[in-house]
Amino acid sequence: MRSLKRFWARLTNFATGRQDDQRLREEIEAHLALQTADNLRAGMAPEEARRRAVLKFGAVQVVREDYRAEQGLPLIDNTLQDLRYALRMLIKSPGFAAAAILTMAVGIGATTAIFSVVDATLLQPLPLPQPQQLVRIEADFPGVGARDVRMSQPEWKDLQRSGIFQYVSPVVSGSVNLTGASQPARIVFKGVAPGYLALLGVSPRLGRWFDPEDQTPGYTQEVVISDGLWKRLFGSDTQILGKTMRLDDDVNRIIGVMPAGFHDPGQTPQQRRTELWAAAGFVAAPSSEVRNLRRLRNFVGRLQPGLTIAAAQSQLDALVESQRKQFPADYPPQSGWALRLLPLKESEVGNARQSLIMLLGAVGLVLLIGCVNVANLLLARASTRGREMAVRQALGAPRLRLVRQLLTESLLLSVLGGASGIAVLFWTKGFLLRMVPESLAGINDISVSWSALLLALAASVAAGVIFGMAPALQAGRLDLTDALRQDGRGSHGSAHQTRTRRMLVVTEFALSLVLLMAAGLLLRSFWELFNVQLGFNPERVLAVQTWLPEPNVRKTDIYGTLIREGEGPLLHELLRRNRTQPGVEQAAIGSSSSIPLNHDRNLIPLIVEGQDLRSIEPPLVERSDVSPEYFPLLEIPLQRGRLFDERDNDTAPPVVVINEALARTYWPNGDALGKRLKLRPVQPWSTVVGVIADARTESLADGGVPKIYLSAYQTYASDLVIFLRGKLDPGVAAEHVRQQVQSVNAELPVFAAQTLNDALSDSLSERRLSVEMVASFALAALLLAGLGIYGTISYIVSERRREIGIRLALGAQRGEILAMVLGQGLGLAITGAAVGLVAALMVSYLMQGLLYGVRPTDPLTFVAVTAVMTVVALAACYIPARRAMRVDPLVALRYE
Repeated sequence: MRSLKRFWARLTNFATGRQDDQRLREEIEAHLALQTADNLRAGMAPEEARRRAVLKFGAVQVVREDYRAEQGLPLIDNTLQDLRYALRMLIKSPGFAAAAILTMAVGIGATTAIFSVVDATLLQPLPLPQPQQLVRIEADFPGVGARDVRMSQPEWKDLQRSGIFQYVSPVVSGSVNLTGASQPARIVFKGVAPGYLALLGVSPRLGRWFDPEDQTPGYTQEVVISDGLWKRLFGSDTQILGKTMRLDDDVNRIIGVMPAGFHDPGQTPQQRRTELWAAAGFVAAPSSEVRNLRRLRNFVGRLQPGLTIAAAQSQLDALVESQRKQFPADYPPQSGWALRLLPLKESEVGNARQSLIMLLGAVGLVLLIGCVNVANLLLARASTRGREMAVRQALGAPRLRLVRQLLTESLLLSVLGGASGIAVLFWTKGFLLRMVPESLAGINDISVSWSALLLALAASVAAGVIFGMAPALQAGRLDLTDALRQDGRGSHGSAHQTRTRRMLVVTEFALSLVLLMAAGLLLRSFWELFNVQLGFNPERVLAVQTWLPEPNVRKTDIYGTLIREGEGPLLHELLRRNRTQPGVEQAAIGSSSSIPLNHDRNLIPLIVEGQDLRSIEPPLVERSDVSPEYFPLLEIPLQRGRLFDERDNDTAPPVVVINEALARTYWPNGDALGKRLKLRPVQPWSTVVGVIADARTESLADGGVPKIYLSAYQTYASDLVIFLRGKLDPGVAAEHVRQQVQSVNAELPVFAAQTLNDALSDSLSERRLSVEMVASFALAALLLAGLGIYGTISYIVSERRREIGIRLALGAQRGEILAMVLGQGLGLAITGAAVGLVAALMVSYLMQGLLYGVRPTDPLTFVAVTAVMTVVALAACYIPARRAMRVDPLVALRYE
């Protein structure tokens, strides 16, 4: 209690310190005045009387400091004094302060920016109640190399009854035609189980969710819409509940509106833009025509309260083992059937995790290089302040206080730099959002959050300590005799200071080399991918999508009846009308999966005649439905056999065209022509009539994806894409397509017009982000490394000015001086390069998964980057070397 009162008294004294200090001064002055008066009466002269009074009283400043230490809070008081002194010193050196603050602003601002992206996409949990309980359930057949296979409706029911989950729901993502508005539209929807909203733990802002106990086998004809759709199409009508909307010609009743800002979790950008939810039991048409057919994928579950994912996985493994024993025919031992639980957040991020972590590491290196550079600046400045530090020590300043003073200056610099970096980040936030590809989950949630601000503060403090430690320790080891012997016109740092600065430059050079090497490998990889042979020609091709309605009541499907008669008449009419557009040279039609590099995967099970697949789950291959004009339009060459033609209609035997990758996979030693295969057991056999060259239509990084093409005149595809090649204005041509399609049926939506060059560019967006960011950081690191070498060599030249003058006076040639200075810089560069190459080798293997067409030890990249760094080092050394050559021996010797 007594100590608490004492602390409170000290705190009060600190708060009123100015008043107490003034009273103390007045008391001291009064005491001195009395003593001086006594001395005057004793016959002393006025000056002598004052001097004797002061001597008798003692050191006035010491008395004041002792009083403050006894009555106040010395730590806070001294810290404030250090801050005021540090601020005055920075104001006295505006150039140095500006350079240091700018360097730290770049490092801390960039780090905070990238951390904001990483925080929103990787670290922040899903904005849902108890997000750690949300999981994605995947089924695998590892025995036959099949991952994330479809599950059956009975397996879903087994999961519901297992006791592991509160709720389990299949999630069927897609899109649907919305008609009845001024223009028909295609909106993203999800087909889910009735308990899906309870699973997410979110309540609608208006109305209700589906009844979790609803046993309707198919779709319930009730829908919940997003807040955005409610505002956009219904003008925020609060009486919306109970109203109907036409979706694929079905009448659905609106029962709820989701909260503003709600984003449904999903693995793709399209799934995260869901605007409508429809519930189904998935046991009857149109959800599943055969009860036991494995048609369901993308299962989401919420674990029971208190159950961790690891514990749930253990219980799920036991359930799987039980099912294997109970149904050996469905789960043969060789298939190795297994179920996996993945955090729902993790499944959203996908392949972006490695790229984002690499970006965070790269920007961290930039910050560290910036710290090293500022440490070099502070060391150079400390060498000019050596006499000041020595005088302060000689006058009684403790070494620890000097160390603390210099650390305070460095912390002030870093905090000012951090604040400047955050200000720049707020200013450039919009630009950052435009750079980040839409495919990253959480893109809409990127903001400068409190966690990002705390990181910036922590980075500022850590940076201040890191780059302030070297000069502070140097001040603590200052030799007073050597320092005071200097005449004040210059300063020569100690050998230890010189070694420290050289070590810092080597470190900076090595870190810059690592970052530049990573950027070089990514740039080479991006270049290889950008220049890869596509196998098709995207130039002057426009793709415009439309979608035929798929009503739940099949008898109302006016286009589905064309399956019996063939879809040919409709497709022929669409092609005929769009060929009339000015500038069109070729036209073709395909399904949405036929758009190169810009579609969700369309995997279907494949059964090959005469081949034992040893699995209850047939292998999955990519499928597209195309018209005969598709391959000539994209200029995909035919290797063997023939392409589709007008004979391949609904009255002819089914035929398919496959790519070489599929032919190599299933007929490695024979000819695929004439072979038969089928898609799903219920379909008839189709004959392979042609083999086309492999084209990178699924992935730029993999040109060997097995793919099968079906004739659009023999199948029924509701997702149609109209391809046009020619001299076209994309905007005008897309509007013309809309008019022609809606002249056939005014309720067909026309959307997503895109050139294939744009599709190609979009497919590279994530890689482009990595390359641009890392390259920017690498250039910043290269600049900082050059400045670091320049500063160090300049400092060495100024230190050795007298030596250089003597050498020149004794007959040394100026070229020899140039070679000597350049050699010192080159020595630092070679040492830094040696250290950096070892570190770069380790980093390059860690980023191997991000490379395409380039080995982690690519000699061209390693040699080129090392050469660039060496040239930069020599360029940074050349200016101080030229200055050394122009040293006048007489002036140098006179100066010393």
